[in-house]
Amino acid sequence: MKKERKFFVIVNRAEDICLVAMFVVMVSVIFLQIIMRFVFNDSLTWSEELGKFMFVWISWLGISIGQRRNEHIKITMMTDRLPAAAQKIVLIVADVFLILILAVTIYYSIMLVQTQQRVPYAGIKISTSWGYLSLVLGCVFMLLRLIGEIAGTIRSLIHGEPKEAIEGGAN
Repeated sequence: MKKERKFFVIVNRAEDICLVAMFVVMVSVIFLQIIMRFVFNDSLTWSEELGKFMFVWISWLGISIGQRRNEHIKITMMTDRLPAAAQKIVLIVADVFLILILAVTIYYSIMLVQTQQRVPYAGIKISTSWGYLSLVLGCVFMLLRLIGEIAGTIRSLIHGEPKEAIEGGAN
């Protein structure tokens, strides 16, 4: 197995485990809050905030999974009419633009993480920078997947063969 494929297998597994665990925590905390309100007529001060925190992490890590599964929205009305080689070139150009957008997002989100280190969430008493870290990691993982996808597309262009399973998207 190539090093890059092995890397993405590990990342895929870690993402899947983290997202399932976060989803379980989010649903459990929200369910516990409902029980507390309607059965015990009391409320947990931290549950809503923790549920939102988990939702943010799930959402930002989910963009990487969307890239892995090639499920992000794309408008292909024009590119579908191009020859296969031209489609691959357009895909590479689009991915390069997306990498630039992700790089800018990563840069500013790192700055945001640094500036929010001393600002705590009111209910769960942790730094808000932990919430913003999800933006950094989600974008970094998506960026790595895009680089793997571009490499696979370039290889298929050079060898004139259909694009195989993309390293960044390998399940």
